[in-house]
Amino acid sequence: MLQDIQKTLWATADKLRANVDAAEYKHLVLGLIFLKFVSDTFAARRAELERKFADKNDDYYLGDSDAELLNAELEDRDYYREVNVFWVPEAGRWEALRNNAKQADIGKRIDDALDIIEKENPKLKNILDKRYARAPLPDGKLGELVDLVSTIGFGEDQSKARDILGQVYEYFLGQFASAEGKKGGQFYTPASIVKTLVAVLAPHHGKVYDPCCGSGGMFVQSEKFIEAHGGKLGDVSVYGQESNPTTWRLAAMNLAIRGIDFNLGREPGDTFTRNQHADLRADYILANPPFNISDWWHGSLEGDPRWVYGTPPQGNANYAWLQHMLYHLKPGGHAGIVLANGSMSSSQNSEGDIRRAMVDDDVVEVMVALPGQLFFNTQIPACLWFLAKNKTTRKGEVLFIDARKLGKNVSRVQIELQDDDINRIHDTVAAWRTNGDYQDIPGFCRSVTLAEIAEHGHVLTPGRYVGAEEVEDNDEAFAEKMQKLTEQLGEQMTKGAELDQLIRQKLGGLGYEF
Repeated sequence: MLQDIQKTLWATADKLRANVDAAEYKHLVLGLIFLKFVSDTFAARRAELERKFADKNDDYYLGDSDAELLNAELEDRDYYREVNVFWVPEAGRWEALRNNAKQADIGKRIDDALDIIEKENPKLKNILDKRYARAPLPDGKLGELVDLVSTIGFGEDQSKARDILGQVYEYFLGQFASAEGKKGGQFYTPASIVKTLVAVLAPHHGKVYDPCCGSGGMFVQSEKFIEAHGGKLGDVSVYGQESNPTTWRLAAMNLAIRGIDFNLGREPGDTFTRNQHADLRADYILANPPFNISDWWHGSLEGDPRWVYGTPPQGNANYAWLQHMLYHLKPGGHAGIVLANGSMSSSQNSEGDIRRAMVDDDVVEVMVALPGQLFFNTQIPACLWFLAKNKTTRKGEVLFIDARKLGKNVSRVQIELQDDDINRIHDTVAAWRTNGDYQDIPGFCRSVTLAEIAEHGHVLTPGRYVGAEEVEDNDEAFAEKMQKLTEQLGEQMTKGAELDQLIRQKLGGLGYEF
């Protein structure tokens, strides 16, 4: 089973880590897994071509061609590119590395392999991280890591191989986020949150944008959603930006291995000061920006056209993110953003004014309060903002959902939204949007007019609007219930007094009277 393979791989890889920082080690491991996948899928395509060239009933049949011609055909790049397989020169193939895993220069050999693969595949230019010759691993550990990654069999079926790799990648990213603690969450959004955003936004077609894309999880979930609903890989085009260079590479690799066409900008860069997609107007935006960034401001941002609803405060980027995304939405577009809870009610500096202007302009569509402990790296409670440019339904209303009681503990420190929870949120929003069989549910959801939100000072915290859950009335008369509870309390107090007396006696017997 894949889950068992993942766990075994992780346990072994983590053991090999020795004293290396998880943030550094992550790139070494994921880079090798990528290299193994690229090599395996190349070898699988090569074997497939050999069979096709020899099959009389196949369009690729080459008859009684001599070995030299057959070999030349097998080296033709176009056969590989036409099925989205990267071309791997001989020196970059996994077997060559595996055979030299115990050599002292294995790090340099891996770097060289990545270098020639990058040169042969323009799509991978500047993406592969050549850091193995200077890897901070004790002697022999890198070779052991190569041996470990050799045990991952991607098989010959291209789509299955991609799926296995995707799942191994996702699992490892999650494990690394957990191992890295605080820093990990900067690039990894827990899958259940991404699934919720994707389920509510339903990105079927057009341009999908994430201005702080981390390792690309939003795009991957969007593609999974499209395929699950009968669409195909090319139905959306993907645009992203990421400021951390190593994470930017990770995202590009994560998308490249899945055959997703992407544009992550010319280079890694700060979304506010070096906006790589200034002219983009997206159909869907999904994002999990880092919460409450205080050092985001730069003088060049004064009077920026993105600040339609007011200049965000220099000490917190939350409202800069919200406005950046609204600016990049096309009319009729939708955005889903994860932010810290404070964003819903803060009135520090200009935040309250900006929120009021956004609400009054009717660009806020749905607000969802999330349960705590969803993230690996922060205990800050979070919420989801869903924005819409030029609403077509439910004009002048905002749907509030209080999902704080949903989710299930998957560990002592972490909660995960289950598929049933995600479906409940999705179904509620879908019914509300289409004026279907939507109904307010006390304690969970309520549709609220802009006038009522104004009465509450434009605070957008769902708990303020959804009310309390209806408690089932068990028809027991108050007086009877009170009588029963009083008797129970009396019994417990009598028992407590007896225990007090017993403790005094025991301590007295030991010479500690009081």
